[in-house]
Amino acid sequence: MSTGMEIPPLIPERDEEGFLLKSEAWDENLAQLLAQGEVPGRLTDDHWKIIDYLRRYYLEFNTVPPVKMVCKRTGLKFRYICELFPSGLTRGACKVAGIPRVKIHPLYP
Repeated sequence: MSTGMEIPPLIPERDEEGFLLKSEAWDENLAQLLAQGEVPGRLTDDHWKIIDYLRRYYLEFNTVPPVKMVCKRTGLKFRYICELFPSGLTRGACKVAGIPRVKIHPLYP
């Protein structure tokens, strides 16, 4: 018997900006939830190309790839990627991909 109340899914621990603290807690369902604040509309096949590439690269090299490499490997133009993830690759796509926040440079948090 349903009470009509949905229990919200548990979201693993995140930092103050919403990035997962542990990448291994990520799955595709969680990506859908994380995308709600980062992506206009639903995740498309092009979103998933970027998310999948970022995750594979991160899991292999423990860092994120350069933007040019993302464009080359996914076949998507940078301007289009910016439309898909308006807050950018680091703040948007990496967050949805479950990659912990990467500090680019120690002087620029």
